[in-house]
Amino acid sequence: MTAAAALALGVAGLATPAAASPATAAPASLLDIPPRGANDWSCKPDSAHPEPVVLVNGTFKLMAENWATLSPKLKRAGYCVFAFNYGNMATDPVPRSAAELKDFVEAVRGATGAAKVDLVGHSQGGMMPRYYVKFLGGADKVDDLIGIVPSNHGTANPLAKPLGVTVCPACADQITGSDLLTKLNEGTETPAGPDYTVVTTRYDEVVIPYTSALLSGPKEYVTNVVLQDRCPLDLFMHDQSTKDPVVAQWVLNALDREGPADADFRPRCLG
Repeated sequence: MTAAAALALGVAGLATPAAASPATAAPASLLDIPPRGANDWSCKPDSAHPEPVVLVNGTFKLMAENWATLSPKLKRAGYCVFAFNYGNMATDPVPRSAAELKDFVEAVRGATGAAKVDLVGHSQGGMMPRYYVKFLGGADKVDDLIGIVPSNHGTANPLAKPLGVTVCPACADQITGSDLLTKLNEGTETPAGPDYTVVTTRYDEVVIPYTSALLSGPKEYVTNVVLQDRCPLDLFMHDQSTKDPVVAQWVLNALDREGPADADFRPRCLG
């Protein structure tokens, strides 16, 4: 198994209390450096952008790399942006990481005065917040939940099982049919409260099949986007999908309007 293959499986960083605290004057280590545009704890949302945006990494990811492209775009668009590392590079069990997300959201709400936040997550970071919403009281704290190639129904990727047995409990949680995903998806997949947008790619080689990212729910509250349905020549795969300019357009479309992303939105395709 290559380092790249292991890196591909997931969603987030190294959470330490210092990383989640607005009182922190400087990163605890180089690993805790946020992406450009993120973690200005003096930022106050305005009427055009009332919810701060919290970026949630994918497994084996650090925030500085995972959000290097999208974070400054969101900041330039006028949003207060926050990011954090959690769960030993998002390898801890999903419920434990969801509890860290809950604490971070409370820190952001406290610093900004916002009643709700918007969550934008990559891979595990698009799925794990659903646990926070459904089981940890997040339903009335989240306005939009936007998942980029999220592992909502797990993956049949053969690497997930050996990683789950050895170094990555979160990888085991993301295997199709796992106890965690069975619990998460039974009943409603999209509890009332947030609006849900899923953006995925037919070329996902990590979340297999790519359709396992999609969520069921009323169209008023749930939009599923397959990139190639609008931009057939978009070749972005799983790992670097947060850096896709077309993905960024879908994310901003969801953030800038009431409800989830507009299913009829026509992004500007590459080339």
